[in-house]
Amino acid sequence: MTTSTDRSEAPSEVDGSSRITAPQLAVRGLVVLALTKIALQCAGITRYGFFRDELYYMACGRHLAWGYIDQPPLIGLFAWFSHHVLGDSIISIRVLPVLAGAAVVFLTGVLARELGGGRFAQLFAAGAILLAPSYLAFDSFFSMNAFEPLFWTLCVWLAIRIVKGGSPKLWLAFGVVSGIGVENKHTMLVFGFALIAGLLLTGNQSILRSKWLWIGGLIALALFLPNLLWEAHHGWPQVEVVRNAQLLKNEQIGPFVFLGQQVLFLNPLALPIWLAGILWCFMAPEEKRFRFLGWAYVIILAIFIVGDGKSYYPLPIYSVLFAAGAVTWERVSSLSRRRQRKALIPLVAISGLFMLPWAVPILPVGAFLSYENLFPAFFRAQTERDATARLPQLYADMLGWPTLAETVSRVYHALPPDEQAGCAIFAGNYGEAGAIDYYGPGLGLPMAISGHNSYFDWGPRGYSGDCVILVGERSDQYKKYFGEADLVARSPNPHGMPIERDVPIYVCRKPIAPLSKLWPHFRMII
Repeated sequence: MTTSTDRSEAPSEVDGSSRITAPQLAVRGLVVLALTKIALQCAGITRYGFFRDELYYMACGRHLAWGYIDQPPLIGLFAWFSHHVLGDSIISIRVLPVLAGAAVVFLTGVLARELGGGRFAQLFAAGAILLAPSYLAFDSFFSMNAFEPLFWTLCVWLAIRIVKGGSPKLWLAFGVVSGIGVENKHTMLVFGFALIAGLLLTGNQSILRSKWLWIGGLIALALFLPNLLWEAHHGWPQVEVVRNAQLLKNEQIGPFVFLGQQVLFLNPLALPIWLAGILWCFMAPEEKRFRFLGWAYVIILAIFIVGDGKSYYPLPIYSVLFAAGAVTWERVSSLSRRRQRKALIPLVAISGLFMLPWAVPILPVGAFLSYENLFPAFFRAQTERDATARLPQLYADMLGWPTLAETVSRVYHALPPDEQAGCAIFAGNYGEAGAIDYYGPGLGLPMAISGHNSYFDWGPRGYSGDCVILVGERSDQYKKYFGEADLVARSPNPHGMPIERDVPIYVCRKPIAPLSKLWPHFRMII
């Protein structure tokens, strides 16, 4: 990475321009903003509990593989690393997302510098992304979404360096980063396609003819290949997951709502920044070489809108738009415009802080609900159909898991000792199963089984089904496979998602067939 003492750039390979002096990198200011990001994330890091998906990803970390039903393998490897190096606490599992988010803040400032921005542009861009609610929410818990913006931003930085005349060997680094990024989340493929398409659309064919680009592409493919082969061997389950989610799970929204949620997710008063970034990418006459960034954004947005993707899927690309927009605001030279530029800073900061409770769980449940009631429903964006809890889904799915595990423990230990040894705990979804797997060992419980996503691949673990504690989602449907099913308890969770508010727990006996034979009936891929 270019440091503050490296003030020059190589001649451009695209337009043959002479050597120019790059602005100095505002290292200290960017470090302060990155540390501020860490402080904001830590303010709510233990307020509630584990998010549903975190419990599942930790289970994936105990079953390392080249792929999982609903995601590539990197998140499982990160979970394995957290467990073996950092520990199993909620703070340990969230260290990596917090650090990734801080790196994105710093790199957004670096992008502004690469686009010609001085100290103001660098700090303005980094500060805007720091207070973007979606980025704060991504980094509040352990998930693929926390790492995706880092991979995209690194690739954009490398592409900009290449277009500005940097060594074409940087395509090798691009291949490494993008290949690892695909192993984190498959939407990296959309980003890669859009970036290359943007270069083609803007007359950068000479860059694309470089042998180093093709070698970098081969590196990316080699890194992706193990997961690609895993997907092929398992019948392309990721395609099934996406299709089922679109049909059964995701909230269907039109293009205007999709675009409106971009504004909301990024802080409504920050719209002038990234909108200026789009205009700069397409209209700045002296920077035509960067128009590929604008086209990449348009293509990414179009793919996710037409493909019924969730509205947060394009969010990792906005770091470059914030950077370009900050450069635009910096370059405005009239006195009146300077005043507007200075006025925008506190407006963005204040609105970002107002929206902070939706992104980072800094408030107790009661205080948050009271705070939320002060604002219109516009501030709540629903991406899934069953997200009807009073709390946002991010928070609702952080509650109730210890209570669930403790309730199951009481049921399990109430069984006769000879029955406990062979009794399976069957959870309806991966959140419930993950909660039992995380809290269960301390409560004397065996690991759970489930038919949901990758838990289905891990199978019934040798249980006969003669005694099964059936927990949660779809238990009313699954109990029909047993001749005897007694409802023995319920686990309350008043602020949870609908399927977790009053979780039924059955003790089932007399299966109609061995559990290994019944297993295909429990498959739930979504």
